[in-house]
Amino acid sequence: MSRINTNPSSLIAQRNLNANNKALNTTLERLSTGLRINRGKDDPAGLIASENLRAEKVALSAAIGNAERADQLVNIAEGGLSEVSGLLADLRGLVTSTANSAGLSGEEKAANQLQIDSIIQTIDRLSDATNFQGVKLLNGNLDFTATGVNANVSDFKINSAKLSGPTQAVSTSQTASAQRGSLLVDLNSATIQTTGGALFTVEITGATGSREFAFGNGTTTAQAVTAINQFKDVTGVSASVNASGLTLNSTEFGSEQFVQARVVNVAGVAGALVQGTATDADDYTGTSTALAASALVRDAGQDIAGSINGLLATGKGRTLKVANDFLDVEITLSASQATSAPGSLAALTITGGGANFQLDSKVNLSGRTSVGIQSVSSRKLGNSALGNLSDLASGKDKNVVSGDLIAAGKVIEEAIKQVSGLRGRLGAFQKNVVGATIRSLNVSLENSSAAESVIRDADFAAETAALTRGQILSQAAGNSLGLANSQPQSALQLLR
Repeated sequence: MSRINTNPSSLIAQRNLNANNKALNTTLERLSTGLRINRGKDDPAGLIASENLRAEKVALSAAIGNAERADQLVNIAEGGLSEVSGLLADLRGLVTSTANSAGLSGEEKAANQLQIDSIIQTIDRLSDATNFQGVKLLNGNLDFTATGVNANVSDFKINSAKLSGPTQAVSTSQTASAQRGSLLVDLNSATIQTTGGALFTVEITGATGSREFAFGNGTTTAQAVTAINQFKDVTGVSASVNASGLTLNSTEFGSEQFVQARVVNVAGVAGALVQGTATDADDYTGTSTALAASALVRDAGQDIAGSINGLLATGKGRTLKVANDFLDVEITLSASQATSAPGSLAALTITGGGANFQLDSKVNLSGRTSVGIQSVSSRKLGNSALGNLSDLASGKDKNVVSGDLIAAGKVIEEAIKQVSGLRGRLGAFQKNVVGATIRSLNVSLENSSAAESVIRDADFAAETAALTRGQILSQAAGNSLGLANSQPQSALQLLR
């Protein structure tokens, strides 16, 4: 049947030609952009997923940059700390050489003091000059700040803290007291009574050394105490007078500290006993609470035990320490507080500070890492018990010309521990936090890129095949349309 007003074959050919051309254009667009999804209608769900992955990739790249910047900052701080460590070693050598007083003239001591003054000034200059883009690193600018420090807190150190608000309260809960090693030497008298001109001889040993003391008839317990205390820096044991003899205590607290006594010669001291104290009767080595004077008796100290902010803390001596991702703090309690009965203490309030680094793609508290960098200036190195490094300067009580060299040596040792401890902590942060974070973020970036590629990128093998198919179909549809358009012309033959 021949019709001229409507040509269904032509309409069918036109529809297929348009569809083939549209598919061909889509294939050409994908090949030219390299993307399977160029707009939302290409794959709505895929577009949402790929855009989320794109945003994650950008955030991961920024986090990698942050971690690398943190690594650079710590490198600069390490450089300054390395120089300070070298200067402290030189300072220790100068104090040690000056202690050889008999072999040095006054001029040599004065020259050594000049060097010490120069070293102290250089340490202060390094503390103030070490900076990263104008941010001073070693002057305490990146240390944590705290207020409301309890009077029973003798010292504290905040290594890291993530503050969920403007401040964070820090409290301690003490479950076991700190103890010194402690023994009683019971002489049944305030005066040592020996017979036949013999000596009462006792060997006293502590955590730092041992010494043997011999006391003659008539020696008072006060005189014995003075003799023992003259060597407390050697033995780590101090003495005090009690009602009937001597009390021996380790100079420090903790399980590493101890007092050991052995009476070498009783020398007629009637009823002399060496025993544990009333509070430590179950701590000393022995089989009964009162041992014969000829026996070896030892009593160890005890570390404090408790928690900080509800987290189980590690105790050492009088110091409680907790270290986790959100809080890394050390709190040293006063002797009276540390030896008291179990209880709680509002220690301090952290008000801010620290070096904060964003090492995660998500900006939240868990993605933030903080580290405190304490000041290494001479007035900050040392502690309240020993003194500060600045006390070694000319005119101060620990100068090497006329000051206390033993005390000066202890301050330097403490300063070396503090600086080396800070270097070790920053090194651990650099290696185990920053380094591991960079590696992990790079892996995440690679995986996110791969995931986005699977969703959004065009498969060139499939698209080139589709291009060939589309070209053939488009040409075929064009030819079919030409044939369909020529069919109505056959109706003219009926009019001849």
